[in-house]
Amino acid sequence: MAANAIDQTRRMLSLVTYLRERPGARVGDVARAFGITEDELISDLDVLPMCGTSFRGGDLLDIDTDGDRIWWHNPDDVAEPLRLAADEATALLVAARAVATLPGLREGDREALLRATAKLEAAAGEAAGASSRLSVTFESEGGVFADVDRAISERRRLWLRYYSPARDELTEREVDPIRLFAVGHTYMEAWCYLSEARRTFRLDRVAEIRLLDEPSAPPEMELRDLSEGLVQPSAEDPEVVVEVGPGGRWVAEYYPHDSAEEQPDGGLRITLRTPEPASLRRLALRLGRDGRIVAPQDLADSARRAAREALAAYDGQD
Repeated sequence: MAANAIDQTRRMLSLVTYLRERPGARVGDVARAFGITEDELISDLDVLPMCGTSFRGGDLLDIDTDGDRIWWHNPDDVAEPLRLAADEATALLVAARAVATLPGLREGDREALLRATAKLEAAAGEAAGASSRLSVTFESEGGVFADVDRAISERRRLWLRYYSPARDELTEREVDPIRLFAVGHTYMEAWCYLSEARRTFRLDRVAEIRLLDEPSAPPEMELRDLSEGLVQPSAEDPEVVVEVGPGGRWVAEYYPHDSAEEQPDGGLRITLRTPEPASLRRLALRLGRDGRIVAPQDLADSARRAAREALAAYDGQD
């Protein structure tokens, strides 16, 4: 099971020091030293090259692996004392204060974060004043993020009331959480006992959550590769054809698709695949006159009925 977010951050900070002192370290040796699998280590190594001493993309950690050994090519380049611009200091202070308010954060971690924040405020000088006027509210209201993080850490099962937009309904289910991740929104990957399969839950769609006493024991499974995004259609998924006008061309930018053919009016004929075609009814309603579902026919008919019902409900209002 994946470690929780705080533990992973702590581990990765230690990993930087470890690799700096051991050039060419073997993947297996490093994984054993940190008590994690080689796959978890490789996942950490995929993140580290996006870290460094600048929020603007310079001075990043140049760490890679050939699958057997790990090499850090620029350890001396990133060893210089960190100097933050005013906007960087402001962003870091706002983020630190936001994380410190998370419910469920270990008290030791919270105290360490507050000490580091105080030191940063002293070093930032006038820039710290701007950050005090900004605040961040996490989308996971009601402590959902903290409850999931705690369930992962303590290996406990969760009970959820979850809103499914594809079916437009609330369902109750028990899940064994596997990991938290962010792709635009914050998600939980978990084994769902209602579906008897692995499912992904968007945290801002959790209406209610409760930690259970039952231990979490999801089946052994390979973690999904999210490098290509959250939605990765399969060749076996049903095919859907959508025609959009010039005002609906954004669909091709936001939805993975097999093809997007140019149309004479400046629109597109988009062919895509999805495991839940019914979820595209909302897309059709959102497009309005800028697009329509062409195939399959039953989905096209369903989208038209939904549009007529929405119009009838609107016309019936005083």
